[in-house]
Amino acid sequence: MRIFAIKERTKTADSTDKTIFMQNRITEQPSNYRDLETRSIEELTGFINSEDKSVAPAIEKELPRINALIEVIVEKIKNGGRLFYVGAGSSGRLSVLDVIELPTTYGVSPDLFQVILAGGVDRLVEAREEMEDDKNEAWEKLREKGISKKDIVIGISASGTTPFVLAALTTCRKEHIETGCIVSNPGSPIAAQALYPIEVITGPEFITGSTRMKCATAHKMIFDMISTTTMVRLGRIIDNQMVNVKLINHKITDRATKMLMRLGDISDYDMAKEMLFRNGSVQNALKSLNSKNHRA
Repeated sequence: MRIFAIKERTKTADSTDKTIFMQNRITEQPSNYRDLETRSIEELTGFINSEDKSVAPAIEKELPRINALIEVIVEKIKNGGRLFYVGAGSSGRLSVLDVIELPTTYGVSPDLFQVILAGGVDRLVEAREEMEDDKNEAWEKLREKGISKKDIVIGISASGTTPFVLAALTTCRKEHIETGCIVSNPGSPIAAQALYPIEVITGPEFITGSTRMKCATAHKMIFDMISTTTMVRLGRIIDNQMVNVKLINHKITDRATKMLMRLGDISDYDMAKEMLFRNGSVQNALKSLNSKNHRA
């Protein structure tokens, strides 16, 4: 499965190739729609909805490579490694939104999935786009996190050229750290540095060059696939239930209590809730229940 995902590419392109690539980026091609300022609300939303329909088929074409990347991620984590997203722009910020929910939803350590974001995760809402050109920060942050060969680094860039991301992946390759990427132009410099490249091509944007639209939507859907599938394969789900969800509020606690009642065949709500709090999660409560039943 691993070999299937690796595309044969040269590690560096000459200046002519780079110039041609920059001039032909699909993400920068003109929109298929003109004179937008003259259009009605109904026309505009209809056009956008029509464009969004192309996202899922574009992802479907990349499923074999997405699957191969996830297989490597699961193996890395099972062996004590971590996943690092290195990103910038809209897609980089969306990776943060995906990652921050994993500890609550699946009860895992926040160290398992991490994001190195241009400008810093702590300044997420400032959209510091100028930091995309920094070629040193990402690798410095990875070193601070103790990056090693046990981990995997996934670059995120709609264009496939972001210096912040490219420099990090280039150094990772030199350090023999496995790499992947999610980009939206074919044959990009970033994909050339990824052992497991995902090139999800969604075409020109509705607003020319505004990759916060289809590109970012496609990337967010792939983040969902990666994190959800990884958590299932790591045993954080039973059937289709969030059995390791953190009990952080009344709504979730009520949901978890009812989940435990169904999965553990418990009819008493208060007893199930007390068992849930005592064990900390539905999965742990079920293990405790099964252990008692086995001894009986």
